[in-house]
Amino acid sequence: MNRPDEFFIPDNEVKLSGELDYGRADLYISAVDALSRASCQSVYIIDYFKRDFLYVSPNRFFLCGLSQERVRELGYRFYLDHVPEGELPLLLTINRAGFAFYEGIPVKERKEWYISYDFHILDNGRKTLVNHKMTPLELTSDGRIWLALCVVTAATHADAGHIEMHHAGTSDFYEYNVVSRKWKKKRMPVLTDGEKSVLMLSIQGYTMAEIADKICLSTDTVKKYRQRIFVKLNVRNVSEAIVAATNSKLL
Repeated sequence: MNRPDEFFIPDNEVKLSGELDYGRADLYISAVDALSRASCQSVYIIDYFKRDFLYVSPNRFFLCGLSQERVRELGYRFYLDHVPEGELPLLLTINRAGFAFYEGIPVKERKEWYISYDFHILDNGRKTLVNHKMTPLELTSDGRIWLALCVVTAATHADAGHIEMHHAGTSDFYEYNVVSRKWKKKRMPVLTDGEKSVLMLSIQGYTMAEIADKICLSTDTVKKYRQRIFVKLNVRNVSEAIVAATNSKLL
């Protein structure tokens, strides 16, 4: 693969150009830039009509040593240059599967969905596994995505993939199997109030003994809560649990 245009497929070709209001797009840029400043989130906006990046935040996590201006100039070429060659077919698969899934969602509900998946980026040869979430910002009247917001965070898995479609406000989601090429309905894990308390206090930096004292439980019980959290979130430690719970909106 050596052409960025392979990411742009008929399933999301933006045809109704007369509907596109780039004055409104400027408002999105201002809002997303404010979000980036306030939260230090690594975010960018894709323009599917111009086939480029409309905005890229200055957060260094996703930039691979480049300036935000340079990443914006590169657009989809950024993926070709900074994703391992062996994972580019995975990104194309995700692209096709994701847009095919959107075709089955009623147009009025499409802004309520987002896709999440993991892939590596390369920074001076060093591989970093990131989680990438994308949701529509603006649709044309026929339901095609014109602008999309992308959020990049650290991944909690050990490998690329983990392709999921989520409907905001629900605990159900769909997981894509790249072998069978099918989506399977699943349910998000649920943390009990006690598990949430342990995790929230862990975020604040308290030790297990201090957490036990604060919530009036034994240290052994707090340890059991932590272990249950690790199993539910499929993580190995507290740091991964915090990222996974945050990414999955469980707190």
